[in-house]
Amino acid sequence: ETDHGEHGLFKAEGLTTDQLRQAVVHSRQKLATSERRTCRVLGVARSTLQYQAVSTDDEVLRLAMIRLAKQYGRYGYRKVAELLRVEGWPVNHKKIERLWREEGLQLPRRHKKRRRLYHKDSSIIRLRPQHPNHIWSVDFVHDKLSNGRPYKMLTVLDEYTREALCVAVKPKMNSADVLDALYPLLLRRGKPVYIRSDNGSEFIATALQDWLRKVGIKPIQIYPGSPWENGYNERFNGTLRREVLNAEWFHTTKQAQIVINTWLRQYNRVRPHQALNMRPPIPETLLKSGP
Repeated sequence: ETDHGEHGLFKAEGLTTDQLRQAVVHSRQKLATSERRTCRVLGVARSTLQYQAVSTDDEVLRLAMIRLAKQYGRYGYRKVAELLRVEGWPVNHKKIERLWREEGLQLPRRHKKRRRLYHKDSSIIRLRPQHPNHIWSVDFVHDKLSNGRPYKMLTVLDEYTREALCVAVKPKMNSADVLDALYPLLLRRGKPVYIRSDNGSEFIATALQDWLRKVGIKPIQIYPGSPWENGYNERFNGTLRREVLNAEWFHTTKQAQIVINTWLRQYNRVRPHQALNMRPPIPETLLKSGP
């Protein structure tokens, strides 16, 4: 009866097998009882004491997950899960989320989905990309160097493939600098049908607008105060700020350009993108535009 009561007590406390094993060792040290009697009282099988934990696939997977989380510090568990699948691990995001929580790694915040916006005449505000080189979006990102001096970055994105075509870094940028950044892209990749931008003075300058029309590119300006109409580029700019600008401290614009170019290759070639079925943009671009 005593044995049964004590056994029930330990089970009621919800002790794990490892904790029961430790209780056996502690009781034998304090009471100088035999292993057989102690195990019988505590309700622990004697074979449990002899069990030696072995390395499991989950432990190796956990180490691989931690390695990728350290290497790509701003990635969430979904992107790390995709990178693990690329390495050959047959896992889904739910298992990685469980291991992610167990390791105390940060989980992304959940955001409410925004409803699609319409004009008063019920037409959709944003023209949707249909193929590569259909719509390029451009925008500026502002930041400061370590000495407090401001600098600007022009970001260019192919909205269909999500490939970041360019991030040009300069202390100051005007419409001529925008043209200088776009011109080599047009020579290398061909011209888009549209270029989407906000109503900044650099983008609506007459010289730039006239040049775009002469080469056969249709400029699109979003409505004032409606940055969500340029949502693809806005999202990229947010990623650039979180993963690079908030994590690095630059002394010169040249240093910033080098670091950003390195990150840009990772963004295009390695970083999984949810809109591309968790694939990086460059392979998707080759798949869509290849022969």
